[in-house]
Amino acid sequence: MTIPTSLTDVVAKLRAEVCLLHSELTRWGLVTWTSGNVSARVPGADLMVIKPSGLSYDDLTPSSMVVCDLDGNVVDGEHGPSSDTDSHAYVYRAMPEVGGVVHTHSPYATAWAARGEEIPCVITAMADEFGGPIPIGPFALIGSDDIGKGIVETLSGHRSPAVLMRSHGPFTIGRNAKAAVKAAVMCEDVARTVHFATLRGPVQPLPQHHIDSLYDRYQNVYGQRATPAG
Repeated sequence: MTIPTSLTDVVAKLRAEVCLLHSELTRWGLVTWTSGNVSARVPGADLMVIKPSGLSYDDLTPSSMVVCDLDGNVVDGEHGPSSDTDSHAYVYRAMPEVGGVVHTHSPYATAWAARGEEIPCVITAMADEFGGPIPIGPFALIGSDDIGKGIVETLSGHRSPAVLMRSHGPFTIGRNAKAAVKAAVMCEDVARTVHFATLRGPVQPLPQHHIDSLYDRYQNVYGQRATPAG
């Protein structure tokens, strides 16, 4: 398989975007050394753009991003793709609404994953962004699409764009790569806040009707809306 000529410019822009988004992972302290990865689905094709395996974040360039098909096979790139490529590919195959996938080992979220505990929805920011608790996914080893299967199994029908894969760390999804990165940033933020809260004693989840109201407001009312032309 090759990149269709009609998508050459689209892929080039996605390579630049995915490369730039990796700087957000380091900016927010979500990764160390070469861990973590961002990918983006290529609209109109069964392709994705993903970080190369084992390269320093300082050495990432748009041209070093790897284009793969949705079976994880390299279509174009100078380097081998991320070790999580098969998992990203599985998510894209199973969830056509997903346009971006992110994986980090951010410390607070990974600590919850290490304990096998979901993050309870005890603050309004969680209700806004995640629509409830951040769930725990099953344990799975790197090297196949088993992690991807666990992500899909856990998040299908769930409002949360984040899952804590047991004893591994967070994966996030979004309508595009930027949305998935935002979810990763927010996941670590609430993981830290709720961790500090639990140090003082038991925490009380928000009532479901409040969660539903907050989620609806944030998703459908909060922020700027496009002004009709005319």
